[in-house]
Amino acid sequence: MTLTRLTTEAAAGGCAVRPGTGRAVVFLVLVAVAALVPLLGPSLALHGTGEAATPGVGGVALLRGVLFAALCVPLGELSVDRLARRLPDAPAERPRSWAVFAAVAGFAAALGLASVVSTGNLVPRALADVDVGGLYRSRDGRLALLEVNAFLLAGLSARSRRPAAQVWPLAAVAVAEALRAHPAPEHDPLAGSALTLVHLTCAALWVGGLLHTLRVLRHRRGRAAGAAALLGLYARVAAVLLAAITATGVWSSLRRMPAGTILNQLTTTAYGRTLLAKVVLVAVVCVLALWARVRLRRAADPLTACVPARAEVAVLGTVVAVSGVLTALPLPIRWT
Repeated sequence: MTLTRLTTEAAAGGCAVRPGTGRAVVFLVLVAVAALVPLLGPSLALHGTGEAATPGVGGVALLRGVLFAALCVPLGELSVDRLARRLPDAPAERPRSWAVFAAVAGFAAALGLASVVSTGNLVPRALADVDVGGLYRSRDGRLALLEVNAFLLAGLSARSRRPAAQVWPLAAVAVAEALRAHPAPEHDPLAGSALTLVHLTCAALWVGGLLHTLRVLRHRRGRAAGAAALLGLYARVAAVLLAAITATGVWSSLRRMPAGTILNQLTTTAYGRTLLAKVVLVAVVCVLALWARVRLRRAADPLTACVPARAEVAVLGTVVAVSGVLTALPLPIRWT
């Protein structure tokens, strides 16, 4: 009976996944890999470059990765739910939201990063080392507090009768991250912040949107036509997001590493090496996305596109972890 039921679901839903035990094992493996990337990545990237790592760089990279993931999940849910409502047979039911869990994780990560900022970017050894009042006296401290409060508001909004209101505190997190990444001494910091804001927002919509799309498809077993329509609609939006991510990513990289030095810095600096690894991973994601799009258009069962789409989500999770490492490493050049 169980085997018959699983076979029927796989044929009807297309995106039906393996039994619970298998999913749990795969999830734990992916989480472990995602955690190892920021913990081990900085030392590997810095090896032989002569650059000095900041204190606790692995922990900071992990917290940044968690913060980025916590931004992706709710933004993806909001965007895909809005896309789903545009379909003619859009169902009222939705998979259980992960927004509250993401807000809790984001709040914890932002709190950890704020504690590091409060000690002058040193890892606090005890609670007494954390100077909360000092956060109000620096730009980075105020931005860190903004992120903490924004995730708290996002979690409360996700539990309210109007969960769509969480988009505003989430937008505040994205703005704070964009401003934090480009301090005032940098040449033309507002331009850099604008590029980072667009890049981060589009990346969060892409990663979180694909994750939630697959969750919606699994929830809509037996509605193959509507599920394929939603996947196709997301694929069109994702193509635009990828174009924006590519354009802003290239522009931001050229601002960090001038064109005449970029090839050398991609292999001789920790920032460049990590950026190169991220580019390779994004290229793999693009191949998987193209594979999914071909299956969606040409396969007898369009929902076989879920196979490369699941692999795409896994690689995108690694990209998020690598992005956390990238933000924790020293910049390859000094602004003058």
